[in-house]
Amino acid sequence: MIERVHEHIVSELNTNARTDTIFVLTAIVLNLITLGVNSGMASAGNDNTATIVMFTFVVLILVVNFVAEIGLIRGRQMRRKLLDGLLKMYKDQGVEGYYDASLIGDYKIRYNLFMLAVLVTGIIAIVIPFTIR
Repeated sequence: MIERVHEHIVSELNTNARTDTIFVLTAIVLNLITLGVNSGMASAGNDNTATIVMFTFVVLILVVNFVAEIGLIRGRQMRRKLLDGLLKMYKDQGVEGYYDASLIGDYKIRYNLFMLAVLVTGIIAIVIPFTIR
């Protein structure tokens, strides 16, 4: 039975990692595409339609980045709970020496870096086009 619980926790950790990757990549790719589109429209001139489209993309950036940040926060919390359970299981089985508990702190740093990357690319995607304009 313990093997099945272990497999389930490891499977959840893998799913968590894939989901986090999707959040990060989606937000960053959208930010970069929007940066290009809005910069192109900003350099084209002061058309009212272009301004409306630019603000629409800004709203899209804000929503997608907000969802990605919340998803990453929840993913970090979920990973922490899963790893805590895994560490407890390892301790109960007498094999806790094979997993370095300091890795949990490394995961926190990694999540913070992911969140920073999403935030900074989002800010740049908003600020640069309006600076060009």
